Amino acid sequence: MKQLVILSGKGGTGKTTVAGALAHLASQEGSVILVDADVDAANLELLLSPKELERHAFFSSKVAVIDPELCIACGRCEEVCRFDAVISPAEEGEPFSIDSVACEGCAVCAFQCPAEAIRMEEPQDGLWFRSDTRFGPLVHAHLFAGQENSGKLVAEVRQRAAALARDDGQAYAIIDGPPGIGCPVIAATTGTQLALIVIEPTVSGVHDLERILGVTKHFGVPPLVCINKYDINLRKSQEIGEYCRRLGVEVVGRIPFDTVVTEAMVQGQPVTAYDDGPVTQELRHLWRLVRERLEQN
Repeated sequence: MKQLVILSGKGGTGKTTVAGALAHLASQEGSVILVDADVDAANLELLLSPKELERHAFFSSKVAVIDPELCIACGRCEEVCRFDAVISPAEEGEPFSIDSVACEGCAVCAFQCPAEAIRMEEPQDGLWFRSDTRFGPLVHAHLFAGQENSGKLVAEVRQRAAALARDDGQAYAIIDGPPGIGCPVIAATTGTQLALIVIEPTVSGVHDLERILGVTKHFGVPPLVCINKYDINLRKSQEIGEYCRRLGVEVVGRIPFDTVVTEAMVQGQPVTAYDDGPVTQELRHLWRLVRERLEQN
């Protein structure tokens, strides 16, 4: 199975639009499994209208909980907590409590409590799903608001997708990655055969590209670049192209601006399934080049 991860230096560049289109085009040529690795703000399902088949809880962190019946109000937990997560009682002699948002789960307070009144609990951090779409199976997830460890949830989603692909024999995995360069991006990128970086010709475009190319280089993943809405600023698009040439990075797509993309999204469809105009033609050309590079890696 060849894995393509689609990345961007920031949100809003059209990454998911490209991912949905490539999912549609890849499904016309063979079996494909789809992964939405943007677990903080998953939206690939808006284009794919998935039918949920499985739903599973995701656990990855622990928080301290004080049993008020056992607490002797000695204050030792407050003394040793480095994260100010222990809440002092309003009245002397009352039990202490824990701010679950501030708690980092280090368990120092539990080890130090002389009354053994503190236990570590594992709250549910999110959900992951296996769904079916008209283009192939989709593995996606939802990280609950305020929860951390999005990188772990991305890793979980990718592992589940890989297991499903082994069972079903999918030829390609298309991963809609998270934006930026943080832990979720690293979890989505490592071990893939190719990264497609979607950027826009804006002032921050080159800077965003530099950041994400640093990630792909560090983890040894060959990068390709797609300039979305290239014609809204031809000078910046040329600047990005020259920058890529200096680095030896291939620009495989220059997608024009067209309101048909928005129209397709409103209809809940990838643009390649909605219209056969210039945007779709460029995306078809993009997929041919990406597929060739995937086979070479």
